[in-house]
Amino acid sequence: MNWHQLSSEEQLKKIIEASYQKPQVIFKHSTRCSISGAARARLEKSAEPEGIEFHYLDLLSYRPLSNKIAETFHVHHESPQVLLIKKGECIFDESHLSIYMEEIIEQAAK
Repeated sequence: MNWHQLSSEEQLKKIIEASYQKPQVIFKHSTRCSISGAARARLEKSAEPEGIEFHYLDLLSYRPLSNKIAETFHVHHESPQVLLIKKGECIFDESHLSIYMEEIIEQAAK
């Protein structure tokens, strides 16, 4: 998995801009949560799909940015959480053990 570390609002703006060219995934991860670790491991064991960029946010280190993401995309904050951004909008979000690469790929293809 080729994660792009997300740590600033400027990067978030670039993700939104890039989402007009190809889908962007933001994975909000808590380094203290075993469920979050399991969700991350599940994503990392899957083959990384072409045409989708993946971003990793350590929400314990960047809690204000995590809150900004929730506000920007009108989603409830959860951890772990995956958001699929396409054409500037969050078209799919999922949390906890409901995070599956197959579903991310399916939603991105819509």
